[in-house]
This record gives sequence, structure tokens and C-alpha cells, in this order.
Amino acid sequence: MASANVRIGQQALTVLDVALRVPCIFIIDAIFNSYYDPGSGWAGTAGKILIRVMGITVSSVVLVLSQKALFKVYTLFFAVLLGVAAVLINCYATSHIDFYSAYYKAALGFRLLPRNGPTLWLGMAVVQLLFGMGYVVLLNLQSVFAALMVLDIMIPLLGLIIELPVDVRQLVAVASGLALALNTAVCLALKLKWFYYSCRYVYLLVRHMYRIYGLQLLVEDTWKRIRFPDVLRVFWLTRMTVQAIILVYVVKVVRHESGDHSYLTWDVFWDLFSNLIISGCDSMLTVLGMSAVISSIAHYLGLSILAFIGSTEEEDKRLGFVAPVLFFILALQTGLSGLDPEERLVRLSRNMCLLLTAILHFIHGMTDPVLMSLSASHVSSFRRHFPVLLVSLCLFVLPVVLSYALWHHYALNTWLFAVTAFCVELCLKVVVSLTVYGLFMVDGYYNVLWEKLDDYVYYVRSMGSVIEFVFGVIMFGNGAYTMMFEAGSKIRACMMCLHAYFNIYLQAKNGWKTFINRRTAVKKINSLPEVKGDQLRDIEDVCAICYQEFATSARITPCQHYFHALCLRKWLYIQDTCPMCHQKVYIEEEVRDKAPFSNNNGYVAPGGDLGQFAEPGGAEDEAAAGGAEPENELLEDNDSIEYDEDEWGTQNRETPIEEDYINDDTDSNGD
Repeated sequence: MASANVRIGQQALTVLDVALRVPCIFIIDAIFNSYYDPGSGWAGTAGKILIRVMGITVSSVVLVLSQKALFKVYTLFFAVLLGVAAVLINCYATSHIDFYSAYYKAALGFRLLPRNGPTLWLGMAVVQLLFGMGYVVLLNLQSVFAALMVLDIMIPLLGLIIELPVDVRQLVAVASGLALALNTAVCLALKLKWFYYSCRYVYLLVRHMYRIYGLQLLVEDTWKRIRFPDVLRVFWLTRMTVQAIILVYVVKVVRHESGDHSYLTWDVFWDLFSNLIISGCDSMLTVLGMSAVISSIAHYLGLSILAFIGSTEEEDKRLGFVAPVLFFILALQTGLSGLDPEERLVRLSRNMCLLLTAILHFIHGMTDPVLMSLSASHVSSFRRHFPVLLVSLCLFVLPVVLSYALWHHYALNTWLFAVTAFCVELCLKVVVSLTVYGLFMVDGYYNVLWEKLDDYVYYVRSMGSVIEFVFGVIMFGNGAYTMMFEAGSKIRACMMCLHAYFNIYLQAKNGWKTFINRRTAVKKINSLPEVKGDQLRDIEDVCAICYQEFATSARITPCQHYFHALCLRKWLYIQDTCPMCHQKVYIEEEVRDKAPFSNNNGYVAPGGDLGQFAEPGGAEDEAAAGGAEPENELLEDNDSIEYDEDEWGTQNRETPIEEDYINDDTDSNGD
């Protein structure tokens, strides 16, 4: 129970922390969206600019304060607010001769409270007493000063009770307000020391983190500490909710004045929704807020799909990060917040179509490893296969439907061409994944070693990679045409450079390296001697890679270990060493000495053509000759050999397709 209460308290503090930072975003957004007349003279312009800078600076400082300092600032702010409210009520009440009638007509405007004077006076006294108590509690005043301040707030009510003249009542109210303002100024002045040391502490902490960890980690720490995505999300949703209420109220008033008492029609609702969406991306902060909302939607969408297909990969949970970043980049690239309202709505819809295709591509990246693992591990449960196949089918159908709808309503342009290219590319990637999935399922169904499976999978994936590379080149040309003839910008140029490097250059480089590795592996395998027939039957052992018996043939390494040709070729894709002793498998122009052939367990083959690979003399002969240690002593302790981890990781990172296939196919052979 105690832990639950503590958890609830922490969640309440988190919600309060986010809620108290949201007004800072509203102030900054209002300052950026406000308009000032530059023709008011240099003094007026300088003053307005100074006020803007001070407002943005103070709001930014309050936004990044720690939770304790933030609560302290809002405590002082609410204390000042209560004091101002109490003074305004006193001034308003004492400025009318007929206070009760004026209060009833002007201040309230509805007939819920009684009109007689004593009841209204008593209600006002209760309100002022509450304001005074809140003021002294928030400022943490001593008992004597607290009583004096509450009495100071209540004194103007005495003039109403004894019905002093209006001038005297106004003078008493002004004096009470001045006393309260003086006390507030003194209290705030005493807090300046705390404010100075708080700012100095924040400055020293920021400088220390910058020197130790760098700017990137400093920004990331501040981003997480103030919960900036949650702040932006609450800011955008609150702004949209308030604007929706105002728009609906205005529409109802206009329709009521025009004599139309019907409910909102679809056209009116669409106009309201369009206006809300247009105003939801009219500034940089609102674009960030919309990105935060998209982040939440994409995050929970990704988690739902992962749970549906049964994947537990942590890397696949990045959809909530990729989607908002892509949306924000598209907004910057197209200048979304600076467009006219009608053009902004069109551009936003186009950006959303591009974002949808990107999300579908990411979802395909989530489902493809699950497809490969299910097929390579020969899982026969229909419940495991059905969700992934259903998602793959949706990934094929949705791009087709989207392309058909867009071509049916829009004419051909660069944007439509880009969306269509992304949709076609996604469909082809889904076909490639399902084809490889089918090959592995066929291999598992017959339960016989399919030596050509590796080649077929490589051909299918290579075809998919080539098509993806071609689409990358086409999209680069489409982007270059757009930049030169339609809407060129520096951000678009930077994005094109990144696209050319990652999606064209690196993809071509990795594909070529994969091709070279395969060709080299085949060359190495063909250079090794092959064992067949009776000699293979004399060696009663299994392949050390897949643990399967040798059915037709085996390849022998220079270190006298033997494996399936297919298994050894997959191993050589990764590194050029023997899986058993880590010696070099392929050494060019080296004359191999003759030695009796031995299997993986030390069995020596009797005679035959394998004698050409034997070394003269064994370990017993060398020991008898003089007790000399064997030349291959280093091979006795495999743990003492140091491996190049960077070389191993480079191969894995630069050829991801081959790595995934090797792992999957090895699992299939192992079963």
C-alpha cells in the first residue's frame, strides 16, 4: 500500500511538473505569433523588441528549471496573483456608490446569488479572507506579518459596512493596495538572493555537464529532465481543444442568428476540422507539438504491431522516434508553418502521405525478421505464422489502395511520383520477403539438405536490393528536379546529400562487397580438396558447423578439418578462418606438406589420395627425436588467440542481408 501511494504521488508530481511548464510554451508561442508595427518609431520598436526578448528569455529559463525551483517560482507567482486579485476586488467594490446593485448587475450577471446587501458583503468577506490566507501561506510570512496582511486586505470592507463616502473608500482601498504591494516587493527582493544562487547553480551544472559530456548529452539530459515531448504534446492538445471550443461556439451563434437551428452538417464539420489542422501547424512550436502527438500515436502503433506479430526486438520499438523526426524534417523542408492557410492544408496532407509510406516501410522492417525466423526455425504453428502473414498482406494491399486513390484524385506531379515510387518499392520488398519465406518453408517441409537454397535466397534478395537501389536513384533524380524547378531550399539540398550517401552510395558499396565476399568464398571452397565415396564413409563423424552427417561429399581445410561445402561457404562469408582451430582456410601459392588425414575427432584415414595433404612425421616422432615441442603448439589453446572484433563487426554491419540469411539458414540446417 505504501509503495502504491508513493507511486501515485510520483505520478502526480510528474503531471504537475509537465502542467507547470506548458504556460511557458504558450507565452513563447504567443510572442512569436504576435505582430508589432515597425512604424512606431525607433524608441517604440526597441521597447517592443526588448519586451519580446525578455519574455522569451524568462519563459525559457522557467521552462528548463528543476522541479523544486519550478515549484518555488510558481509559488511566488500565485502569491502575487492572489494579492493582485484581492486589490482589484477592493478597488472595484469601493468605486461604486450603490455597491450592491453594481455588484449584482455588472460583476455577476446571473440571478443565482441573493440580492440583499449583508449576504453579498459576507460572501465578499469570505473571498477576500481566502485570498489573504493564500497570500500569506504562499509567501511563508511570519505570524505577525501574516495577520497584518490579512487585516490590510479586509480593511476596505469596513468602509462598505459603515458606508463611508466614496472618496474615502477609494483612498482606503488605494492605501491597502500600496501596503500589500510594498510587502510583496520586499518579499520578492528577499528572494532575489535565492534566485541568484539558483541561477548560478544551474549555470555551473550546465557548464560542468558541457565540459564533461559534451553538448549532445547535455541537450538529451535537459530534454528528458523537463519531459519536453510531454510538454509539447499537452501544449498542442490544449491549444487545439480551446480553439475547437471557440470555433464550435462561434458557428452555433452564427447559425442561431441566421435562423438555422439544425445540427452541424458534414461540410461544416469538415471546415471546422480543416481550420483546426491549419492552425495546428502555423508556427514552429505547433509543428513540434504535432510531431509530439504523432510520436505517441506511432509509438503505440508500433508496440501493438510488435505484440501482434510476437516480436521482442528492442530496435523495432523506434517507430515513435522515427515518425516524428521524419514529419518535422518534411515540415522544415517544405516550409509548412510559413505557407498560406489553404496551401498549408494541401502541403500537410501531402506530407502525411509521405509519412504514411515511411511508416509502412518501417513496419515491413519489423515483420521481415519475424518472417525469416519463423521459416528458418521450421515453426509449424499456424497461430505464429498467421499474424505476420496478415501484416505482410496489409503492407502489400495498403500501398496499392493509397496509390489508386491518389492517382484517381490528383494529376501527376513530383510529389505523386515520389509517393507512388515508395508504394511500389514497398510492394516489391514485401514480395521479396514472402518469396524468401516460401523458400525456407519448402526447405523445412522436405527436411532434406537443399544445397542450392543459399544461392536462390541470394538471387532473390539481390534482385530486391537492385530494385531498391534503382528506386533510390530515381528518387534522387525526382528530388533534384523538385529542387531546381519547383521548391529549392537548403534543407532539401542537405536531405538529398544524405539520401545520396546512405541510400545510394552505401547501399551500392555494401552490395558490391557482398558480391565480392560470395565470389571469394566460392573460390576458396573450390580450391579445397573434396572427399567422396569410400573415403567419406571411413570418416565416421559429422560436420562441426551444422552437426549433420556427410551424405555425398566433404571439403577439407589445410588444417585437416572437414565440413560441408555449403556450411563452410557460409562461414567464410564472415571470416577466413577455420571454425575449429582458427587457422587461415585459404592461402594462395602455398605448397601443402603431406600428412596423414585425420577427422575432427583425431581419426586417421588409411592411405589413399589424401596422403598428399599429410605432414612428414607425427608428434611421437618429434618427441622421440629430441623432445621438441610441436610446431602447432599455439593451436592447442584456442582461447589464447586474439580475434579482431572490429573486423568481425564490420562484416556484420556492412552486409546485414547476408548476416540475417546466414543466421536463419544455419538454424534451418541445425534442425
